[in-house]
Amino acid sequence: MNRSAPHARVTPVLTVADVREAVAWYEDIFGFVEHVRIGEGHRAQLGMPDGPAAELVVAEVRPGRRTPQEMVSHQVMLKVADVTAVVERATSQGAKVVDPPHDWQYGERQACVTDPFGHQWVLNQTLRDVEPEEWGGQTVTPRPSSQVS
Repeated sequence: MNRSAPHARVTPVLTVADVREAVAWYEDIFGFVEHVRIGEGHRAQLGMPDGPAAELVVAEVRPGRRTPQEMVSHQVMLKVADVTAVVERATSQGAKVVDPPHDWQYGERQACVTDPFGHQWVLNQTLRDVEPEEWGGQTVTPRPSSQVS
C-alpha cells in the first residue's frame, strides 16, 4: 500500500468547481473522510472510515476536465445503512432527488440524487440477500463470499 495514493482498486475522480466545498459536503452527507490533500484547491483523496471499499478523488477543473453538464454520463453507487436518511440529509444540503427511495425485487432499497456539484449518486441499502435468478438475472461468475454484503 502507498499512503500517497488511493487504496481502492477502482476510484472515481469527480471534477468540481470548488474542491474544499465538495470535500466538506461529501464528508457531512456521505460520511467520507479526507485522507490526502494536494494543495488547497487542487485535489483531495477521500475514503470511508472503515476501509478502502469506497474511495474517491475530488479534483479541480483543469484543461481537459470540466464539471458535469445537463446530460449525465456516469453515476457513483454508494452503499449506505439508511437510504431514506441519507436522501433527507442530502436534500437538506442542496442535493436534488432524481429517483426517490424505492425497494426493488433484487433485495435493495435505492434512491438517486444529484449532488450540488452535478454528480449523480445511486444510494443502495441492502434489505436481503437475493439470488439473481429469483428476479430474472443470471449469475455468471459468483463473487467470493467475502465480497457479498
